[in-house]
Amino acid sequence: MKELAERDASGAIAVIYDEIRRFCAIPYVSSMQRHLATRPGWLEWVWAALRPAFVSGRAQTAAWRAADTFSVPRLAPLSRDALRVWDVDAAGEAAIRDVCDSFIRASPTNLMLSGMLRRLLAGERPAHAPAVRAAADGAAWTPPRSIAALPALVDIDALPRAERGVLLSLSTRVDGQPFVPGLYRMLANWPAFTAHLATVLAPHFDDAATVDACARLLAAVDAEVPAVFAALPPLPGTPAAPPAEEFAPVRVALDAYRVTSPQMVVFSRLIRDALPA
Repeated sequence: MKELAERDASGAIAVIYDEIRRFCAIPYVSSMQRHLATRPGWLEWVWAALRPAFVSGRAQTAAWRAADTFSVPRLAPLSRDALRVWDVDAAGEAAIRDVCDSFIRASPTNLMLSGMLRRLLAGERPAHAPAVRAAADGAAWTPPRSIAALPALVDIDALPRAERGVLLSLSTRVDGQPFVPGLYRMLANWPAFTAHLATVLAPHFDDAATVDACARLLAAVDAEVPAVFAALPPLPGTPAAPPAEEFAPVRVALDAYRVTSPQMVVFSRLIRDALPA
């Protein structure tokens, strides 16, 4: 999907990107927000409406709490000797662990944001009842320490044919086009390791236990959305909402993220838990 890279962001979008990184305690902006940034006025409107839930920490803590409530299947443990054969040295091993931790942290908050955005697109508006607002305001919230800087996203089109094929085997389709989640585009900095992952993860895309774990995560975050949404203040008058005729393609993108975001948590945990202790 079309995205506005962090390095290309300027003005209001750059400010929003910085706040997303700070409030979600991650060193990057997820593809969902990068995609919204390519649609004129969309990210500005979404962030103006939903930002209070992230400034207060209510959105993140609810999403992270939901993501901690389920177990996932396990991959066979990886040895350090195998990692070294795949050109993953000690620094690379630590970086892969950070990549997994970042998606475990970012993807639930993306589900929370998209869940609230879906309500806005359906015409719902926050209740902002006094009792709910009082519970939401509370004491000032401090985000946790951010995860370290992560490897760059590889340019899929610039990869050798075989490496590109491995990444595309991990893709899903959005609007008829292949979409490779950022998790795999970062791990592709270690091609041999990623080729192994593509092999061992493939059965889990249709495995009943893995599919169930993704469904339970999605349901758990969805269950937290109404209370967080209700605690939002009235929508600001500016920026103006995008035209209603633009809602449908955004809903399509959000529906895709409802598939990939739970997978990012579950598959990141599968990979992280298989790394040497």
